[in-house]
Amino acid sequence: AQETHDTNTHNSFPCFLCRVILKGTLIKKSQQKRRTSPCNYKERFFVLNTQDLTYSEQRPGKKPVQKGCIELSRIKCVEIVCSELPIPCSNKYPFQVVHDNYYLYIFAPDNDCRLRWVRALKEETKCNDLVPKYHPNFWIEGKWKCCYQTEKMATGCQEYNPIGYGAGTTSPYYSSSSSSDVLLSYCYYVQHIKHFKSLKVDLYVRCSYQKVAVLFVQNKEGAFMVRDSRHPGVYTVSVFTKHYQIRESETSMFYLAEKYLFNTIPELIQYHQHNAAGLITRLRHPVSLDKESSQNHAELSDGQWEVDPLELTLGEEVGSGQFGLVLQGQWRGHRVAVKMVREGAMSEEDFKEEARVMTMLSHCKLVQLYGVCTQQSPMCLLFEFMEKGCLLDYIKAQKGHLSQDTLLGMCLDVSEAMAYLESNNFIHRDLAARNCLVSKNNEVKVSDFGMTRFVLDDQYTSSQGSKFPFKWSSPEVIKYSKFSSKSDVWSFGVFMWEVYTEGRLPYENQTNSEVVDSLNAGLRLLKPRLAPEAVYILMEWCWKEKPEQRPSFTLLLHELASLSEL
Repeated sequence: AQETHDTNTHNSFPCFLCRVILKGTLIKKSQQKRRTSPCNYKERFFVLNTQDLTYSEQRPGKKPVQKGCIELSRIKCVEIVCSELPIPCSNKYPFQVVHDNYYLYIFAPDNDCRLRWVRALKEETKCNDLVPKYHPNFWIEGKWKCCYQTEKMATGCQEYNPIGYGAGTTSPYYSSSSSSDVLLSYCYYVQHIKHFKSLKVDLYVRCSYQKVAVLFVQNKEGAFMVRDSRHPGVYTVSVFTKHYQIRESETSMFYLAEKYLFNTIPELIQYHQHNAAGLITRLRHPVSLDKESSQNHAELSDGQWEVDPLELTLGEEVGSGQFGLVLQGQWRGHRVAVKMVREGAMSEEDFKEEARVMTMLSHCKLVQLYGVCTQQSPMCLLFEFMEKGCLLDYIKAQKGHLSQDTLLGMCLDVSEAMAYLESNNFIHRDLAARNCLVSKNNEVKVSDFGMTRFVLDDQYTSSQGSKFPFKWSSPEVIKYSKFSSKSDVWSFGVFMWEVYTEGRLPYENQTNSEVVDSLNAGLRLLKPRLAPEAVYILMEWCWKEKPEQRPSFTLLLHELASLSEL
C-alpha cells in the first residue's frame, strides 16, 4: 500500500537541530485499502523528534526507506483507541495520530509502550490548533464504530484532553490523599472492551491486624483489603485471617505467589480477584472501613444495571437450562428475554458473579445484557430478545433450505464473537449451536455465559469435577479439565460441524468412552456433505491434538472472511 499521503515536505529547521524524543518499531495500518486484513498492517521504524514524526521500512542488509513524515505542527489529536474489534496484527494496543484530514492508526506491542508514545506526542503538540472532540474508536467500513457517524471528518464524540496521559490511565500505584486511608482506584483498560470499567480497592494506612480481623468478621468468604504494612513502602493483602505481603522481584515485578508476576499492584489485585493462584480463596469482596462503601463496591444493586421489578412484565416460557427458566418479557417498551434462576440451582453469589461477567462484555455478536433484578426472588437477568430462538432448533427446522452463504455467515458471526472474547481473555467453556441464538434478521449471536470465566492467564482448571459438554470438549478438557481459548477453538470446530450437518449430534452413535478412544487414535469427525473442502480444513485445524497447534479465533475470523469473499 502506498503511504505517500502521510508525507509532508518541510524545511523549517536543519535536521541537526532536532532532538530525538522516542524511537522504536511499531505497526502501522494502511490508510489506502478499504477492507481490513492482516496484509494492511506493516512494521515500521518510528522516530519522534522535536519537529516531526517519521516512519521507515527496515530492510535487512539495506538502507531503510522513509515511508512517511508528519510535521508535529500539523497534528490535531493524539489518543489511544478503545475498540471491541479483533486486532489482526501481533501488536494489540492501538493509538491514533490525527493530522490534516488523515487518521494514522499505530499499534504498540504493550500498553506501557503505547502510553509512552501518546504522552510524548501529546506533550509536543499541546500548543497546536487541536480538535475539541475526537473519536475514541476506529473508522471502519464507512462509519465510526463509537458514534456510527458516516462522515469521516465528522466532529468527534468525546472531549479531547491535550495534556492527559492517555484515556483511562492513571498512576501504576495509587494516588495520594490527606486522609488516613487511600482509595486505590484506577480505570483498567481490557483490550477491545467497548467501555472502561472501574476497579476500586481500598488501601488503608496504619490499619492494625486487630482492626482488620474485626472488619472481616462482618464480611463474606473472599473478603479482602490491601493495607499498609509495618515496613515502609510495603503493602499487605489481608484475606480474613491470612495476610500476604506484596513482594517485588529483582525485575521490579509485583507478586503474592512467585509464579504470578505483574507490572503494577492494581494488575496483581485484578488477577487474584479472578484466580486464587496460591491464596486460600479468590479476592472476591473488597472490604472498607466504611462498611456501606464496601458493599457498594461488591454489589450490582446500586449501579446502572439494576432493574425495577415493577417495570418488568413477564410472559410465556421460551426456554430452559441447567440453572433456570427463560421467559419472554416487556421492559420499558422493549421485548426482552428474562433468565430466572430455579430455587437451589445456583447460589446468590454465583448468580451475581455471572451478572458481573455479563456487564463486562459488549459486542454486536454477543447476546447483550440489559439489566439485573437482585432485589427480588428469584433474581433474574434481562437480555435482548432473539426472535428466532436457538440456533440448533433453527437449522434443524430450516434443513435443506439454508444456502452456502447462510451457513458460512453463521460461522462468521460466531467467530467474530469468540475473537472478541479471546482478545479480552474470556473463555466460554460451553460453545455449541444450542448456546447460540438467531435474531429476526438471521444474525447469530453467542449466549449462555453461565460457564464463562475471566482468566488473565488464558487457562482455568475446573474445580467442579468433570461437568462439561463432553462431545464438544478438547482432549485437555476431557483428561485434565483444563479450559482455555484454545479449548474454545476446538468447540468452535464442532460448532461448524453442527452448522454444516444442519443440526446433527456429533459422534451420535458413540458413547463417551468410544469418543475418547477415537480421539486418542487420531480420528476426527468426518467432513459434512455441505461443507466445502476449505471449511473442513479449518475444522481439522481446530481439532489439532496440541492446543498450541490450533489457530486463534482472530485468525479463524479472517480465514472465514476470506472464504466469504470468494
